[in-house]
This record gives sequence, structure tokens and C-alpha cells, in this order.
Amino acid sequence: MEQRQPDTKAQLTRREFVRDGAAAAAGLAVGVSAAGAEVAAPDVTKARSYNPQMKYRLLGKTGLWISQVCLGGHWKRVNVMAPSAFQGGDWLGANLSDEGFVKNRRDVVTRCIERGINYIDACTMQEVLAYAEALRGRRDKMHLGFSWYQEEMRNENFRTTDKLLGTLDKGMREAKLDYVDLWRITMHEQSGQHTKGEVDEMMKALEAARKQGKARFTGFSSHDPAHIKWMIETYPEIVQVVVTPYTAKTKVVTDEAGLWATMKKFGVGWFGIKPFSGTSLFKGDSSPDSPTAEEDNKLAQLAIRYILCNDAITAPIPGLINQRQVDNVADAAVQGPLDKEEARALGEAMDHAWASLGADYQWLKNWEYV
Repeated sequence: MEQRQPDTKAQLTRREFVRDGAAAAAGLAVGVSAAGAEVAAPDVTKARSYNPQMKYRLLGKTGLWISQVCLGGHWKRVNVMAPSAFQGGDWLGANLSDEGFVKNRRDVVTRCIERGINYIDACTMQEVLAYAEALRGRRDKMHLGFSWYQEEMRNENFRTTDKLLGTLDKGMREAKLDYVDLWRITMHEQSGQHTKGEVDEMMKALEAARKQGKARFTGFSSHDPAHIKWMIETYPEIVQVVVTPYTAKTKVVTDEAGLWATMKKFGVGWFGIKPFSGTSLFKGDSSPDSPTAEEDNKLAQLAIRYILCNDAITAPIPGLINQRQVDNVADAAVQGPLDKEEARALGEAMDHAWASLGADYQWLKNWEYV
């Protein structure tokens, strides 16, 4: 078994994690305070894996500079790159020891670092283990989001503070992690199904993890806009980051009572999943030699650029399965808003994507307006 490597000088210490977490909890973190007041921003050139060819946004009141596009944890089509990777019939059944899979994930992470992409969102046991390994020896180059959803709020046996903290400890131990940058607990997609007591327990776990220096920052993922808004308003010192769906169909509602306005008011960092509506935006299978690869890459760029027109969102987090895809979204992140013709082309493609959504993705339509 591989021996745990000591921290590098570039890595923060546990004491610094406790200090930074306490400052953020008190509303003193740089960027935006818990009450929404603007304070001095840190030097962007100090961002992890800073690249002047990438643009960065503050992750709300955390004060972290995050690349405008990041790496989502899912690798749903990675079998076109590593054919022997899938053993259980789908992406969650990937053999994490498969040589081709391990190389693919490390190569993708390497290209992310080279292009200035500095956050990975891992939300399953498999993702945490795979990306912790891909970051081995260079942990200070990227921020790592952590969720072990199999033993978090979606499992009725893990809805107490002690059980959730046990999951964090177990995940850190098995992945050989000394800390996580963001513990973003995975809730039910419709998180309003959780009782007030269950939410209280979750928030206590997040707060405790930050105070103990195990998690620098805290938040959750949910697909329930009204409930997300309530949690931000009810636990403003604990909810620093949220992860929600955000597609190239999503439109911003500027109503001051809406979710978008609430995120801005409370300085909440915001990661957007499913930027390509699963894979329904594309015609090909994501393989580099697909006949529609060029067309699909262009649509991916248009989707990323569209999403970034909302300055409240920190970054979309697409799943990426090869280095060409990393380059493609990294280029998109710095290209600016769509022109009229590009907006028309994306609109037509998204109409087709919406019509092609499978039964298990119909819920994305609930995120057409934020």
C-alpha cells in the first residue's frame, strides 16, 4: 500500500484551516461577508494553479479564487478512452485500479492544472478515491470538493451529526486526505424532503468539520430552489457554497426574492452541474474520433460561455474525459458572451437537447428559471 506523503510547503497547515474557517464563519472572509457586505478581495495571482490565460471568480465569501470552469467529478463516458474501465455496467462501476482509467484521470487532472483549472468536485465514494489518487504528490495545485454521497443525507442511516462526521473521517482516511477544501454534502435532489431536524444535524456536522480544520469551507448540493434559498437564509454562516443544476437553458430571474438574488446577497459560492444537460446536447459519443466531435466541441463552448454570462455563478463543472475536452472548456471560459448568431445556434441545439432528455433527466426542466 502506498505510504502517505508529508505535506509540501505550499500546502496549508491544519492551524491555518481552522483560522480561515473561523474567519469565514464570522463573516470576515475576503470577497463578500455573510451579510453581503463587500470587503477587499485577495490577489488573484495567488490562486492555485494560477494561469494568466484563465479567468477566475471569487467563490463567494470563502475568498478563494476559482477558475471560471472547473472539473466535475463524473466520468460517464470515460470508457471510450479506457475501454476496460467499466466493470459494473456503468460509470459508478469503474475499476479504480484499471491502468487505463488511472492514467486517464491523472492526464485530465494534469491538463486542468496546466490550463489554470483549480477545482475538482468529487461527490461519490468512487470520485473521492479516484481524484485523491490523481492529485497525489500535487495536492496543493487544486481545490478538492468532497462528498461521499453513499453515506450522507440520501441514506437514512447517516442523517445525524455524528454519523456525517464519521463519513467525513472515513472518506479522508480511505482517500489518504489530510483535509478537504469544501465539504459539500449531497442532499436529496428535492432537499425539502429532509426534516428541519435532519437539516440542523447536517449543519452542525459541517460547522464542526470546519472548526476542527478537516474542511476549510462548507456547503451542500440540492436541486430544490426554494429549499436552497431557505437554507442560505437560515444558516448564513455555515452555507458558504452550493452546488445546483445550471444548464444552457437556465435563465436568471432578477426578482429580489429569488434564489439568484439570495446567493448574491449572502455571498454564496455557486457551482453548476449538468452544463451540457447530461450529454443530451451532443450528437456523438465524446470519443476524439467521433464524426461530430468538432460540432459537439463547439456546442460545449457555447454552453459554457452562456452560463458564465451570469456573474453570480462561480463556475460550471462539466465532467471531462480527455485532455482535448479540458482545452475546449478552458478556451470557452475566456471567450466572453455569445454574439447573436451564436446565441441562436445554441438555442436551437438546446431545444433539441430538451426534447431528447431521458425520463431520468426531466427534472432539469425545473432549472430553466433561477
